[in-house]
Amino acid sequence: MTCCHVAHARRKIPTSAELRTVRKRYRRYRTRSLECSISVLASFASDLPQEMAKTYLLRSTNTRGTLFPALFIRLPLRMPPTDSIRQRSFINILDDDSLLHIFSLYRPVILDEDETQNSSVLQWGEWHQERWWYKLVHVCRRWRYLVLASSSSLGLCLVCKHATPIAYMLAHSPPLPLIIDHLQVDQHHPITSEDEEGILLALQHRDRVRRIRLMMPVPALQKVIIALGKGFSMLEYLYVAARTNEIPNLILPETFQAPQLRHLILIDFAFPITSPFLATATGLVTLWLSEISPSSYFRPSALLHHLSFMPRLETLGILFHSPAPGHGHEEQLLHAPNMVHVVLLHLHWFAFGGDSAYLEALLPRMTTPALDKLQIFFFDQQTFSVPHLRQFASTRKDLTPSRADLIFDDENVFMTVYSNDKARTETFYIDVSCGNPHRQVASAVQIFNALGTILSGVEYLVLGYENDVSSLDGNHEADRTQWRGLLKSFKNVKAIQVPHGLVRVLSRSLQLDDGDSPADFLPQLEQLECFECGDTGDAFTGFIDARKNAGHPVTLVPR
Repeated sequence: MTCCHVAHARRKIPTSAELRTVRKRYRRYRTRSLECSISVLASFASDLPQEMAKTYLLRSTNTRGTLFPALFIRLPLRMPPTDSIRQRSFINILDDDSLLHIFSLYRPVILDEDETQNSSVLQWGEWHQERWWYKLVHVCRRWRYLVLASSSSLGLCLVCKHATPIAYMLAHSPPLPLIIDHLQVDQHHPITSEDEEGILLALQHRDRVRRIRLMMPVPALQKVIIALGKGFSMLEYLYVAARTNEIPNLILPETFQAPQLRHLILIDFAFPITSPFLATATGLVTLWLSEISPSSYFRPSALLHHLSFMPRLETLGILFHSPAPGHGHEEQLLHAPNMVHVVLLHLHWFAFGGDSAYLEALLPRMTTPALDKLQIFFFDQQTFSVPHLRQFASTRKDLTPSRADLIFDDENVFMTVYSNDKARTETFYIDVSCGNPHRQVASAVQIFNALGTILSGVEYLVLGYENDVSSLDGNHEADRTQWRGLLKSFKNVKAIQVPHGLVRVLSRSLQLDDGDSPADFLPQLEQLECFECGDTGDAFTGFIDARKNAGHPVTLVPR
């Protein structure tokens, strides 16, 4: 390890009182040297008297054998010098470019590439980390001048968050780009009148606002939305969501303009697809319209027309709040005239929420060669006809599944399909809004049968049941027929994970009919994993014995 002296600011011998203060504050450090990260360095160096702090830059080898920059603080505790002190060199041996390179390496990752949660991806990570440079400018005058002079290359921004004195910050800070961030995720952090005033004040600097992310109650949000009725020349990201269980019918002002906008996420908005803003938003990378109000319903033809002007889209979400009366006629949607065909070469994530007929009208008119994540949210329907969904999904090589999680709860039945069981890479998700357990199974059977061989690649099936077990009581024979039809969609499954609530209904569905061969139904099945089954695990004994006698054994694994 080599060590070079970066800053030497000792000008006088510290007094006994100062030494006692340092020892008391840092009493847990008994060695004469303190090694810490760059953020800790900035905090220590800014708090200590200038004449008492010495800072060192280290180049050290980590566990992987690569060099990385770290920082070292040495406190003068009147210890005898050692030979290592002679290895010090002054900070001026590091030029500005070297320091800037170190600073750029210190910049945090706002959104982890491995993040899979939809909300985290759409909200674009942890914005409070954009304050990473605040401590650096307090280390010394040279660092402050260097960081601020390189604000563009370092991507410096001022963050306007909850409890931030925005008026004071704007008055006493350089004219850096602004990030307005206020996500009220719970009632414990309500928005205050000072927060509202600060947000409105920041929005007055329209030529500096780079990103906006807001989630707050409707009354406060309406004031902010009015302030958006101007041109924002620098705005790249806009996320607005209302904290409400009702349909607020929020409307983005028609005068809103953002020529540099790349990411638009609106939730609980009455956003017309014919908005003048969308006509000029040709550079959008993300378009996510969720909980779309029935009052702003738009036909598939109108959506396709506007999508044709957004060739750079990578993420697309169109999710309606509820079925629109009179707009669910399949024939009318499928055979609407003048529907354009759109080619989205860069689209990786597509999500849709609505009627199956609407989706069936979209899919045959969309070409998405790079798609690797498909999410479908269906309203409750009597019948599901999705031949185009089957064709659309079957042509996607990246949607080939290896694991599927099928969950039944009190409001929905949903299935998540993963292309890699270990990495848990979600590729396909389908959800049906339905609370009746028998209807849930019937809906799943319809959709899975329509999907054909798409699910035949699933080798590991995880079942979950979060309803009341008594809700499964009823016509056992009808339930058995439906469950057998559901399981047949996973004809190559090798292992099934069974929760306690589904033991009896699954054991009935695995019973053989007279004349059936034990190897014909789920021929690749090798293992049943039974969670909290207790004595009910004996319910599978007949099936397991029959498979064993037929030369296709199945192992019951209690969990």
